[in-house]
Order: sequence, then structure tokens, then C-alpha cells
Amino acid sequence: MAHQHLVPRSDSAPTRKRRRRHGWRWWKISIAVSPLLLPLGWLGYREIENTWIQPQAIFILGGEEEREIFGAKVAHTYPRLPVWISSGAPPAYAKRVFKKAGVSAGNLHLDYRAIDTVTNFTTLVDRFKSKGITSVYLITSDDHLPRARVIGEIVFGSQGIKVKPITFESGRDSEPIQKTVRDGLRSIWWLMTGYAGGK
Repeated sequence: MAHQHLVPRSDSAPTRKRRRRHGWRWWKISIAVSPLLLPLGWLGYREIENTWIQPQAIFILGGEEEREIFGAKVAHTYPRLPVWISSGAPPAYAKRVFKKAGVSAGNLHLDYRAIDTVTNFTTLVDRFKSKGITSVYLITSDDHLPRARVIGEIVFGSQGIKVKPITFESGRDSEPIQKTVRDGLRSIWWLMTGYAGGK
């Protein structure tokens, strides 16, 4: 019996079309996901970088009493670092909280120009830069951190100031993502125009 030679058949047209559709689908997914990878990669880099940052100041975001009480405990751990509070409690109360924690009055700096989280950063960024501060401990609550960190990375980061967060548990859910997006855009607007707006 003669041997039959089997010749491999080329893919049919429908098979080639399916492969092309499959390949194009992965390209579309890659294009859609790529804008998310850049910020995630940047945040991952920042997390690694934070392990060796040695902050030169403590920056407390005003807005609730617990932040200053917690900030005073942090300041007690780092007695040589200057403490800056942006639009926090009235001066007499703030000074009392930090004195009780053993923080020198000469190390405490109170600033009341900010009216919200974006202006917490924009009102003090030039002051920090003029003093040669290139990294800070950022003190706030865990639910507030995502928004504060985005603003800090844009406003402080644009001036070469690194942010190393220290947070306390608030027992609250994280803030809505819309607030983070809104204030991130406001921070970019500040970079472009020097105007931060307000509430």
C-alpha cells in the first residue's frame, strides 16, 4: 500500500480572523489599562523610596482635633524636627497640646491661611522650599490620606519636596474618589496658574 503524505493545511480564513480579533482585543485592553499602570508604578516607586527618606519637618493637616493630638505624639518621637500645622486648632489650644507632649514651643509653627486640603499644601510649599526642606512627615487620618497624598505629590513634588505619610486609624471609610480626583485637578491647575481656588 502506498504511503500517503499528509500535507498540513493552512489555517482557514475564519481561524485567521479569530486570531486577529483576539490579538486586537489584547491591544485594546493594553491601551485601556496603560494609563492606570503609570500612576500605580509611580506610587510603588514612592513606597520604596519612602523607606530611606529622612524627613526634615513634621507637617500636620488641620481639620480635626485628632490630627494634632496624634501629631504631638509623633513630634515627641522626633524632638529635633520642626512642626508645622496648617489651619488647625486655635493657637492657645494647639500650644497646650504640644506642650503637654513635651514639644518645644520654638519648634511649633502655626499657619492659618489654608481653607481646605489643597491650600494646606499651596500656602506652605514656598515656605518649606525657602527653608531648604526637601522632605516632610505628613500627618493626617487614614481616611483622608489618599486625597492628601495625591495633592502632596503634585504640589510638594513639583518643588522637590517628598512626602512620607504617618496616619492614625479614624474608624471611617475612605473618602469618595471624586474628592481625590477633584483636588488632584485643582492641584494641577495651581501648577499651571498659581491659583488653587477654594471651597
